[in-house]
Amino acid sequence: MTHVTIYTDGSARKNPSGPGGFGAILEFTDPSGNIHTRELSQGYVKTTNNRMELMGAIAALEVLNRPCEIDLYSDSQYMINAFNQHWIEGWIRKGWKRTKTEPVKNVDLWQRLLKAAEPHRITWRWVRGHNGHPQNERCDLLATSAADSDDLKEDPGV
Repeated sequence: MTHVTIYTDGSARKNPSGPGGFGAILEFTDPSGNIHTRELSQGYVKTTNNRMELMGAIAALEVLNRPCEIDLYSDSQYMINAFNQHWIEGWIRKGWKRTKTEPVKNVDLWQRLLKAAEPHRITWRWVRGHNGHPQNERCDLLATSAADSDDLKEDPGV
């Protein structure tokens, strides 16, 4: 299996009612030892920070064309803890509810993320945001630049 390292970040201006964007970096080394890097980003007219955090991971996973072993880094405890603390299994068991009456937010993106993650072996890793980590800082720049761009899409889930 090819090993891929993914870094992601999301941003929303005037959260939760303003424009937002995500950034993602994929890195892998080919069999010849050459390092390859790909950057992804996109902005949205109106969205939330959490939706953009999820979209960064989704976009990165959806560009992979075969099963990979992945280290996925994010500064979003919301996303990382959903997997590492097994919140997502509980949400699914409860019919996408956090409690008996409180629905899970962003179900559309959680389901899309699960589908994108399905063929891979992923280790979900938290990295402290805005702490000088080069790839996390670059993802932040990609996300904020996308949010500030003129190329904004509609987020159908908002």
